[in-house]
Amino acid sequence: MTQTITRPAPPAVRRPVRVPPHHRRWLVSGLALLSALGLWALAAVIVNDPILPNPADVADRVLGIIVSGEAVTNFAASIAKIAAGFAIAMMAGLVIGFVMGRSQFMTSYFSLPLFVLGNMPGLTYAVFGLLIFGVGAGGPIVVSALVATPFIAINVAEGVRSVDGKLLAMCGAFNRSRTDILRHLYLPALTTFVFAGVRYGFAMAWKVEALTEVFGASNGVGFMIRKAYQEFQVDDMLAWTALFIVTMVLIERGLAHLETRFFAWRKEIA
Repeated sequence: MTQTITRPAPPAVRRPVRVPPHHRRWLVSGLALLSALGLWALAAVIVNDPILPNPADVADRVLGIIVSGEAVTNFAASIAKIAAGFAIAMMAGLVIGFVMGRSQFMTSYFSLPLFVLGNMPGLTYAVFGLLIFGVGAGGPIVVSALVATPFIAINVAEGVRSVDGKLLAMCGAFNRSRTDILRHLYLPALTTFVFAGVRYGFAMAWKVEALTEVFGASNGVGFMIRKAYQEFQVDDMLAWTALFIVTMVLIERGLAHLETRFFAWRKEIA
């Protein structure tokens, strides 16, 4: 009689659950935010003074500002000024960046002015806008243009330099027109560089524009922060600042998402 021996099944191996990198990044950011809010709440309890309101009071003011419609009105005014400034910066940056990419002389000519514009303190821009344009929309618009132009121009110049010289020689050999060269050669090469310049330029222009509104504006986010300061409403100041930060992060993340989606084909080629 033959006896069959059954081998026991090997124990199941538990594989560790791996969190995707982007989920891990959001998890760490969320934990850092919760830790900061906890420290803030603890400090508010210890200080126990209106000069340091607790996060719940600030959140209540944020909700009140949104419900009242002040957030929409003032953010629309600020974004409109930035958009107008960016339109000017795009026109100037494209022209300056293109001639810099095509000419070493123009690169030397514009390098120092762009360096100065890109590294000027934001407070200097704010005071300049107030002195020259007074209280109104002119100062924030011009300041946004001055801040964003160096980022766009430098990135456009790099995009022009990235165009393969052999392709340019081939276009000349086949007698292609300048319009065709600009449309089919330079435009695809410049798109990603312009997008990167817009992202970094927006981050800088947004902050300097709000600072300019603090000194000389009749509406906008910076104006509301100054108004809360003059009335010594610390919770309002923090509420407007929180809304400013959230809006800036959402817009920047939206631009980053669009850049990743539109130019994913470059990563596939690489």
